[in-house]
Amino acid sequence: MLYKVAKSLVSVILFPLYRIKVIGKDNIPKNGPVLICSNHISNFDPPVVGITSPRDIYFMAKGELFEKPFLGRLLKGIHAFPVKRGLADRNALRMGLQILKEGNTLGLFPEGTRSKTGEIGNALAGAGFFALRSKADIVPCAIVGPYKKFQRLTVIYGKPINIQEYRSKKASAQEVADLIMDEIKKLKENYQNQTTLLDK
Repeated sequence: MLYKVAKSLVSVILFPLYRIKVIGKDNIPKNGPVLICSNHISNFDPPVVGITSPRDIYFMAKGELFEKPFLGRLLKGIHAFPVKRGLADRNALRMGLQILKEGNTLGLFPEGTRSKTGEIGNALAGAGFFALRSKADIVPCAIVGPYKKFQRLTVIYGKPINIQEYRSKKASAQEVADLIMDEIKKLKENYQNQTTLLDK
């Protein structure tokens, strides 16, 4: 209940503020486990992905935020769960896998931290871990900014990534994470190229 209320309120604020345009929303499967992987350019990325996805999304959040009683309850109510940054947090990994096992949607930012330049960086292995250890559909997402008031912010969802070949050859989590990041880059570059052509 809290998730739906929060999503409605945040949508009313952010959609007009950043003139959010959503492309490819139908690429997100309606049923079954889904792993949405996006580039990371702002603290607003989680709510923006949350309000543009037709499915409820679970996100990881810094563990220290949950130490404050009110904020901790609020975060849990909007489907966030704690992760210890800078560590291989086994509890967070188990929680993420359980979310997918139950047929829900997990949102990840493979870079692990925000890009200060807006350019897409390298992926950490975490996204590959969840992709390989679950049966989730992996949906790449590109957020094309910048976040400036009343300027267009575009959120692009790509088609699910087929990693069967990587599973067959027993690829590493890092290899799969790199593949996911490459797909996110392609989404952004293709959109920017199309926009440039239209502007000419």
